[in-house]
Amino acid sequence: MQLNLHLLRIFFEVVRQNGFSRAAEKLFISQPAVSKAVRELERLLDLPLLERPAGGPRGVRLTDAGAGLFEHARSIFALERAALEDVQARTGRKRGRLILGASTTIAGYWLAPCLAALLADAPDIDVRVQVGNTAAIERALIDCEIDAALVEGPVHDERIDVAHWRDDPMCVVAGTATGTATDIPDGSDRRHRIDAAALSRQTWLMRESGSGTREVAETFLAAHAITPARTVEIGSNEGIARAVATGLGIALLPRCVVRELLTIGSVRTIPFAAEAPLARPLYRIRLRDRPASPLLTRWHEVLARGC
Repeated sequence: MQLNLHLLRIFFEVVRQNGFSRAAEKLFISQPAVSKAVRELERLLDLPLLERPAGGPRGVRLTDAGAGLFEHARSIFALERAALEDVQARTGRKRGRLILGASTTIAGYWLAPCLAALLADAPDIDVRVQVGNTAAIERALIDCEIDAALVEGPVHDERIDVAHWRDDPMCVVAGTATGTATDIPDGSDRRHRIDAAALSRQTWLMRESGSGTREVAETFLAAHAITPARTVEIGSNEGIARAVATGLGIALLPRCVVRELLTIGSVRTIPFAAEAPLARPLYRIRLRDRPASPLLTRWHEVLARGC
């Protein structure tokens, strides 16, 4: 059996556009031609790819086989785009370009010195940075929308090579305003450390699902048997830090995010029983089966030098 890539491309676009009409517009062909192509692909594979409930909601619903094929198609056409970009760069039809991904804390606090070092080595290249939480960056890497990335959360997809880059110190912080977390000592007595019960009585401010900071916080809470009385979700570490300063709750945050607030006394660190300093690893990631371009190799050399 051979996979017809023309039919696969049409099926892939139907799923991406969530409809036959929109796929037809995107591909500049008629809707009947799109429908015929999907049916022909199903016939060749002898598998139903789309569910077609009578009178059901509009849009595309995949069968299990269709969902699996769509993921393979995503990888195939992403690698196609990457190959074309690499060939164009090597044949001089455009300037060298490197598209990097970075999760939010890395983009805000760690990335700039590394970019400066890269541009010092190669001042004429075009560098772009796509920022998002770890899950979004992982997806962009699999889709070959970016060449490589730096992330602050674990990556689980087997198609991605993951390497430790550096550690990011973290701390549990509370506001210093009167009445904020009053049952938590200020840590002036270094012999006293906070127990899990005291931390469980607090409101914890958390990042959204898919964030590396969120995953580290959840692991920390579970490891120390802390069950927050309430959690509030906020979509950025900076937003959480400012909310902590107003007394809304406490949070586990990268120290680089709260350094200024600690300096001016708007927040304080909360001592904890564990003697080892809190830190999380940061990772550099790349697609396993994608050949490294000369620019990507140079980027990894910059990271290896410690920026």
